[in-house]
Amino acid sequence: MNIDHQRLDRLRDGQSEIANHVIDEYVAGRMSRRELLRRGSVVGISIPVLGGILAACGSSSPSGSSGGSAGGANATIRAGIGAPTSQINPVTVADQGGLDMLSQTGEYLCLSDQTLTLRPVLATKWSSNAAADVWTFKLREGVTFHNGQPMTADDVVYTYQLNTKNGANPTLAGVLDPSGVEKVDKYTVAFHLSSPNGNFPYLCSSDNYNMIILPNGYDPAKWQSTFLGTGPFVMQSYTPKVGAAFVRNDKYWGKKALPAKTEFTFYSTETPLVLALTGGTIDVVGQFSVSGGPQLLNGGYTVSKLRSSAHRELSMRTDLKPFTDPRVRRAIALTLDRPAIVKSLFNGYADLGNDSPFAPVFPSTNTSVPQRAKNIAEAKSLLRAAGYPNGFSTQLVAIDLQEVPEYAQIVQESAKAIGVHITVKVESPSVYYGKATFGNSDWLDATMSLVDYGHRGVPNAFLTNPLETINAKTGTGAWNAARFNNAQYDKLAAEYIAAIDLSAQRRVAGQIEQLLLTQTPIIYGYFYDFLSAWAKNVSGVYPTAMGHLFLYNATKS
Repeated sequence: MNIDHQRLDRLRDGQSEIANHVIDEYVAGRMSRRELLRRGSVVGISIPVLGGILAACGSSSPSGSSGGSAGGANATIRAGIGAPTSQINPVTVADQGGLDMLSQTGEYLCLSDQTLTLRPVLATKWSSNAAADVWTFKLREGVTFHNGQPMTADDVVYTYQLNTKNGANPTLAGVLDPSGVEKVDKYTVAFHLSSPNGNFPYLCSSDNYNMIILPNGYDPAKWQSTFLGTGPFVMQSYTPKVGAAFVRNDKYWGKKALPAKTEFTFYSTETPLVLALTGGTIDVVGQFSVSGGPQLLNGGYTVSKLRSSAHRELSMRTDLKPFTDPRVRRAIALTLDRPAIVKSLFNGYADLGNDSPFAPVFPSTNTSVPQRAKNIAEAKSLLRAAGYPNGFSTQLVAIDLQEVPEYAQIVQESAKAIGVHITVKVESPSVYYGKATFGNSDWLDATMSLVDYGHRGVPNAFLTNPLETINAKTGTGAWNAARFNNAQYDKLAAEYIAAIDLSAQRRVAGQIEQLLLTQTPIIYGYFYDFLSAWAKNVSGVYPTAMGHLFLYNATKS
């Protein structure tokens, strides 16, 4: 690496202690170019400065593009997505159709893009103290909501306090309390965290999809009637279970949207959604699966294939027999032929899961931990040692979504090899989630449950609520369907979350991965690619693996 030290020293000037440590790691060769871009963006190094660092070290600068476009502007772009399952309330939305609606008119402090790099949106820059327990965000000036009201720190403080009261946003539970949100000045907000968090800016990004900024004092329960935000589109109409339409916001603070209008049609199942694209009724499919849209992969359409951390969690109730014994849980996991599952369900468009939430796409995943593989002999031995030589019977409740019912059947057939008889019950999302609270949801209360988890740019949300010990006071463990309760895990998860250094994150990640292989409260069989498609005469569509569908640069010829 040929380094221009004078230029690098100039770029270091004014950077935080943590930011300069990241630069040191890259210069020392302990971090790749891609890792520098990702980690640097988290700790608040701007894209131009990152480009300068790469250039000073003899590498090419990063592209600032977020999706190019060609063809005619001022078009009407017609998109199809899964129907939102409930009212569009920014604080309570919990499904992909709902988050798609939020992001059409609402905006976040920053965007987690297709490369897992954070990019400024309503915040122009951010930084932390040395302990990473205070993060300060500088807000963009000159931004107005659709009703003409200027956006200031008061709006950000209100939004974050609203989302941290009484565990309203599980992703922020145990991370940030309402009292920790501080207005520094009109365009500066400081977040005083409950404990150090090296990935906190991701929790302020589009990854935490509930966090679109609302006007101070605005009632989120009324949002469906206005879709009031700061974004490049304004809501024209919204009809539950049917669709929505948006028109360009000509008073937008940034580059104006290219389409004059966008129209969304909602679909309750995948087949008519795919047929609408092939039949020309719509221009864009927000997401499709390999099994539901194989014809889209055979040519004739532009297909976006984003490697992701999206997955299905097969939870086993660790507080109910026979799953109180980790040997039983490991036995079930050892019956699965993961490469065969990835091939049959995804035609290879997925990564193998290793029974922890550390997806291969995460830079911090410790890849030295051996991959779990199918081993029927070992599984039978574990059952015998646990006192179930003849197996047992149980029920698996699965959500009716894309390939999940097929995966449930594979789990059912695989378990038969060790004498375990699983009855599969498939439910619609509205029934499956219920009120999404313990005692009110088949997802959280079933002995075995199979649920979907959308992509995140960092594993924090996967490490906390599905696996941390349930604590009603702090709101942690809100999605712990396995009722996993392990003090060592809680300690390691906290250590990982506090880590700022990538090598430290990998070290702790390896310990967590090993612990979860031993305990196996949840089976992570695969992490699937996020697939979107659009007609060949359309360009500039920008999906994210989280499920957002951004159409502001879309054109149609």
